[in-house]
Amino acid sequence: MWIESGPLERLSRAVERYRFDPRVGEIGQVDSVGDGIAWVTGLPSAAAEEILRFEDGSRGMVFELQSERLGVILLDPLADVTSSSRVVRTGRRLEIGTGEGALGRVLDPLGRPLDGAPPFHAEGLGALETASPPIMARDFVDTPLYTGIKVVDTLIPIGLGQRQLIIGDTGTGKTALALDAVIAQVGQGVRCVVVLIGQKRSEAARVVDVLRRYDALGHTTVVVAEATATPGMKYLAPFAGCAIAEGWMRRGLDTLVVYDDLSSHARAYRELSLLMHRPPGREAYPGDIFYLHARLLERATHLAKQHGGGSLTALPIVQTEEGEIAAYIPTNLISITDGQIYLDRRLFAAGVLPAVDVALSVSRIGGKAQHPRVKREAGTMKLAYLQFLELEVFTRFGTKLEAGAEAKIARGRLLREILKQDRLSPMPPAFQLAWMTAFGAGLLDRVEAHEVSGALERIRAGLAGEPSIGLDMPRELWLERLPHWLGSAA
Repeated sequence: MWIESGPLERLSRAVERYRFDPRVGEIGQVDSVGDGIAWVTGLPSAAAEEILRFEDGSRGMVFELQSERLGVILLDPLADVTSSSRVVRTGRRLEIGTGEGALGRVLDPLGRPLDGAPPFHAEGLGALETASPPIMARDFVDTPLYTGIKVVDTLIPIGLGQRQLIIGDTGTGKTALALDAVIAQVGQGVRCVVVLIGQKRSEAARVVDVLRRYDALGHTTVVVAEATATPGMKYLAPFAGCAIAEGWMRRGLDTLVVYDDLSSHARAYRELSLLMHRPPGREAYPGDIFYLHARLLERATHLAKQHGGGSLTALPIVQTEEGEIAAYIPTNLISITDGQIYLDRRLFAAGVLPAVDVALSVSRIGGKAQHPRVKREAGTMKLAYLQFLELEVFTRFGTKLEAGAEAKIARGRLLREILKQDRLSPMPPAFQLAWMTAFGAGLLDRVEAHEVSGALERIRAGLAGEPSIGLDMPRELWLERLPHWLGSAA
């Protein structure tokens, strides 16, 4: 009886139903391989960005479609792919694991661990290449993302879902500023992804160590395509980081992605395109270099509540040479993003840290992403600071100024001292509002330049003694407490 109704019976029925039908498949062949790419023939139905499987079990991604052959990026560094190796299609696109298991991990652009720990348990898969959210799925950018950096949170505010470019020469503190923003999210519920493109292994290790020392690695995923990686892996790195962040965003969470840096990404894409025999354009970059970064950064957004309400904030970093902000790649990125923070080498050399040039920095979201009380105190602060910078030029020539101009210069110099900040020392939002209120009320006007740091420390100590104080406290109560905290300085 078991034979009649058991596995043997089911097998016999399957044999009866089987029909000999022709099956058509495609088996390709590698024509040549080198520099991290392979040229493949015999797969006319392969699609762009499709994953191919080579004879040795390694994978590749279709990058270039030509009439007779395919340009394929090799995805496995130890692949044993040679000329005449067989290749088959998989019909799948490249995806990376997403979820809480990615927090605290250091991964390569394919999601493979680089920290020596076993692979994490993925709660889902995110496509590296996917369309950005449509307009109707987006909401207004109106919620602040606090970076803990005084000059940014007050004069160049960033909102959840914004794309804010960090731009400057080598060694001006771009990475430090971005890491400050990541460290400031400790305890704020914002998941972070730091993408390192073309960095030395020692630099990547330093970034991971900084995040660990400041307890920021627990809410951060680090995606690394180091300097020795193939151009294909460097090309995929920012898309991998974006896919991980999108997994959280679609679950209604707030995320922050740092792309360090897109200059290296553009160079890797140029190298990859030239290897694929694509026609070069300006500065040998391919014609679609603008679309490359546009389709990446357009995925940063604040989703509407009916679509989960999550957000993805992007802080792309781009490098300039000799302060040339009008270079090809920087101007492309400036036109794509919602503003830029420009770091100036001369300010850095003068000890004004962070070396943010307020005149060339802008946030197109502006006060819309500030708390109402912070917005009120910030008010015309940026305009007054810019006026001070213009007036200060005249003092270099010994020009005698009227009393009103002298007062503006004195307050501008005071504000410049206040805005100075040590690296890797983000400030809480309540402290930002406290010093702005004190400055706006004139409580710091009698403070000398060398006394500014001490006055700010007294404000911080006062806030620490009253942890219940927040941004919603009325201005009158701030003005009652601040003179007491400042003591004789007020």
